[in-house]
Amino acid sequence: MENSDKQRGGRPRAFDPDRALDAAMHLFWEHGYEATSLAMLREAMGLTPPQIYNAFTDKETLFRKALMRYHETEIGFALEALSAPVSTGEAMRRLLLGAAEAYSRPGKPGGCLFVSGALAASPQAQAIADELRSYRKASEAAIAARLANGKAEGDLPQNLSVEDFA
Repeated sequence: MENSDKQRGGRPRAFDPDRALDAAMHLFWEHGYEATSLAMLREAMGLTPPQIYNAFTDKETLFRKALMRYHETEIGFALEALSAPVSTGEAMRRLLLGAAEAYSRPGKPGGCLFVSGALAASPQAQAIADELRSYRKASEAAIAARLANGKAEGDLPQNLSVEDFA
């Protein structure tokens, strides 16, 4: 009997963690971190509270995993636009068109999770607000780096303030 034919030991997981994480990501994206309740997560993920906690530890950890998932699955357009071997102006055009398309797709919450996730953040959720800010700062830094390269290559005016433009 080959390894692939052998039964795995232990109890099989009764749910798909990727599907559950996608469901949580969409809720956080639509409602923000604090407005997304455990009851909403339970219903959307199709899991019991113990299953959620066993798989994801707590709501904050689940949110952080949802942010990573969002970064991996939803903002590829930005990475592609900023790294494309095209003029800086064309890269910015692609970035803006990609954002307009990505943030208004049917069946997806509108806007960007890195922005909407921070809506109505209370002092108790400061760590979450800080993490979201770091994602936004990383995005700004990537845009600024592309603009700085364009400026250095003579693709943009020398008097352009890269930081202000980004």
